[in-house]
Amino acid sequence: MRHTADFCINNVNIATMSASPTFANVPYGIKENASVYISAGRIEKIDDAKDVSSQGSNVIDAQGQWLLPGLIDCHTHLVYAGNRSSEFEMRQQGKSYAEIAKQGGGIQSTVSATRKASYEHLLHLAKDRAARLIEEGVTTIEVKSGYGLDLETELRMLQVAKDLEASLSINIEPTYLGAHCVPKEFRESPDAYVRFVCEQVLPEIVKQGLATSVDVFCETIGFTPAQCETVFIAAKRLGLNVKAHVEQLSDLKGAKLAAKYHALSVDHIEYLQPEDIPALISSNTVAVLLPGAFYSLRETKLPPIAALRAHNVPMAIATDLNPGSSPIASILTIMNMGCVLFGMTPEEALLGVTRHAAQALGLNNKGQIVSGFDADMVLWDIEHPCEVSYGINQVRPSRIWVSGKER
Repeated sequence: MRHTADFCINNVNIATMSASPTFANVPYGIKENASVYISAGRIEKIDDAKDVSSQGSNVIDAQGQWLLPGLIDCHTHLVYAGNRSSEFEMRQQGKSYAEIAKQGGGIQSTVSATRKASYEHLLHLAKDRAARLIEEGVTTIEVKSGYGLDLETELRMLQVAKDLEASLSINIEPTYLGAHCVPKEFRESPDAYVRFVCEQVLPEIVKQGLATSVDVFCETIGFTPAQCETVFIAAKRLGLNVKAHVEQLSDLKGAKLAAKYHALSVDHIEYLQPEDIPALISSNTVAVLLPGAFYSLRETKLPPIAALRAHNVPMAIATDLNPGSSPIASILTIMNMGCVLFGMTPEEALLGVTRHAAQALGLNNKGQIVSGFDADMVLWDIEHPCEVSYGINQVRPSRIWVSGKER
């Protein structure tokens, strides 16, 4: 019987990263010596490698290379103007991230630069940053706003994020992060700013279809749990998913609050207490680990990896690419950091940028090489999938497909 697939990748080893019972006890969901059939942008079938030259498909001989799901960077602040290299120097001279923020630096300095930037300039900068991720095999990028903090700039940032998808032929998941920082014009009335976010910006974002999720920064230098809950209520009322930066610098119980509203993910979580982890399980919330910020800020408080692992909480990992606390545009470096700094295994790191990262974005058709899933796939000339996390700047994909189309 002849296959009707658009093309076939033959003679390939696959790290399916599958959640199916078939691969329950198979590390990486490995299937060796296989053929993968692609049709209409989706994975049609996975079979044993065979002579497919007469089966009517366009056949690609992978020559024993490894096929992995397209990598997913599920937490970035990709769209912004300016940089904060001077603050990097200040931190190296002994000032803390919180001290710099209180002096008008930090997020506020990026807000000033981003408000002044045109759509064209922001798009140009974002495309350059995204290109660094794509060359390492990233096929899906979550992009947060949050460096405008007014209606006009937030809409402009989210429009840039959406337009990246067409211009780069990758998947973009836009997130509105209005509750990132209290802007200077609302400095004396943060509750009024929260009302502005909920009553003016959120409805307009929904009207224009510019975001799929809403995020908050629940922290002593960000927003209180009560303020974040107000944003969650408004987001849910408008049919948006919620996410949260929580427990990065202190324990405000933001993770428990986010779980109450069935957050897709809670991110950073260095100060998450083990007794709060069951709340994540009941809400099916993913723990997103961000070792780039941990590294850049020279933090010492590790997230509760062992407890998360013991409770089988899915752990994703992401670059947190941003100008201040994680100016790192390399998902592969972040995977290595996750292993070296946080004690993750290479398999956990790869799950963290595939299956679990897809779950953190609410994407049920990505992150695994399984029949029916989107054909976001990356071919690597490596000997084993652990190599992707093992070294720094040593491997790159040999071929990349997004929805079955080669980049």
